[in-house]
Amino acid sequence: MTMNNAFEKMSVLAVDDNRTNLHILQVFLKKLGHEVILAENGEEAVARFQQHHPDLVLLDIMMPVMDGFEAARRIKAASRDKWVPIILLSALNRDENLVEGLEAGADDYLTKPINFVVLEAKLRSMQRSLSMQRSATVTLERLLAISDNVPDAIITCNGSGEILTVNRATEIIFGHPAAELVHRQIRLLVPDLLCETAANTTARNREREATGHRRDGRAFPVEYGLSEVSIDHERIFVIVIRDITQRKLAETQLQQNAALLQTYYDHSQNEQQLALRLMEKLLHRPGLLDSRLRYKVIATENFSGDIVAASHSPEGRFYALLADATGHGLPAAISVLPVLALFYRMTRLNRTIRELVIEINQQLKESMPIGRFVAATIVCLDEISLSGEIWIGGTPEALLIDADGQICERFPSENLALGIIDSTQMNDQPRRFEWQPGSQLLMYSDGVLEAADGQGQQFGSQGISDAVQGTSRAERFTALEDALSKHLGQNAAGDDVSLMLIDCP
Repeated sequence: MTMNNAFEKMSVLAVDDNRTNLHILQVFLKKLGHEVILAENGEEAVARFQQHHPDLVLLDIMMPVMDGFEAARRIKAASRDKWVPIILLSALNRDENLVEGLEAGADDYLTKPINFVVLEAKLRSMQRSLSMQRSATVTLERLLAISDNVPDAIITCNGSGEILTVNRATEIIFGHPAAELVHRQIRLLVPDLLCETAANTTARNREREATGHRRDGRAFPVEYGLSEVSIDHERIFVIVIRDITQRKLAETQLQQNAALLQTYYDHSQNEQQLALRLMEKLLHRPGLLDSRLRYKVIATENFSGDIVAASHSPEGRFYALLADATGHGLPAAISVLPVLALFYRMTRLNRTIRELVIEINQQLKESMPIGRFVAATIVCLDEISLSGEIWIGGTPEALLIDADGQICERFPSENLALGIIDSTQMNDQPRRFEWQPGSQLLMYSDGVLEAADGQGQQFGSQGISDAVQGTSRAERFTALEDALSKHLGQNAAGDDVSLMLIDCP
């Protein structure tokens, strides 16, 4: 039996009071390429765990000195800030043993004599989960680096109001060191926030005012926004808290001095510009610099509900995304950020279009308010076989255009937009296609079709067909841009506009 080379080796702590069993486990695990740490009883296992910090634990239940149940409890307590999977091993196959093991902190259970085919499969599953955890940790570290440069306090907590993470601004605003806040209750900072965090859905997705308390006991006015996300089926709340002491003083002074109104307005505009710059940093990734790709996004407001994204997987696949969230401005832009994060994370892992569709849809379905959804076109190109897959939900049809500027294939939207129905009810199968050398794939949002001139005439599908008809590959995108601009004249588009043209190799 051999382990898939796509997964990194693990450090495994194997615990069994039977030296023969322990030796067999050691040989098997080393054959799979893992590093092995051995222990012969629960007390020794806890000591080895604290010394070596392994990635996974195989733990016998019935042992002298300390049994596996107690050892599992102590190992879980010692690894509170890091998930270390524990697989229990036992010749006892009673339900009460399984229940007690899981309650003690175990993640899985395997009966003796060990079926090594099943054990290898469980190890693979744990490796995939650990790989995803490490990827998420890297992403979290990057987000924390960004959040530490934001002037507002950004706090995450669980459903019971326990603080999980804070940024640097939280320490500055409230006066508590981060180490003093983690695992404490959010009511320590904002006393009337706990019940809303845990239960009151009306508090989400809108700003509210409350009273905050600094470490020295002083009360001060704050404004906070609350959002909920689901991570590994756990409700996590993201709370952004702003110290509005200065704003409140300004509001009082405005009653006496109208000139202060302009100062407050300028301050708000600067904050919007900061938010815009942060948003642009998140949206513009290296994948969009690919020479085969040309795109354009025109926002009707400062923030666009349309996004485009592109990425290469390590295996050589080229992925592209064009998405359009309901609404306009900042609310729409925020709606598409989870889509963007999942797209880049999953394409780096070489996931299929179907996996992308299922994961993105479920995340939006669980976290977005009712009535909010995201239309999307997702494409994956295999440059070796000259074939690809495309999935369209809610966006206009995509066009495959040959080297002479003729539309040789149309891909209509055959699915609902993402975030409307549960993933188990949707059609997640992409459509396969092939192309000839010199072809291009054109994707666009409905803002292109609905762009109207001074007489209310929309650009429409005919405008697109006329613009690309007979053009060369090099001039096609510019021709389409010029045709749309000429059609609009001095009028602004009524909706966000996005275009993406991909050279098929």
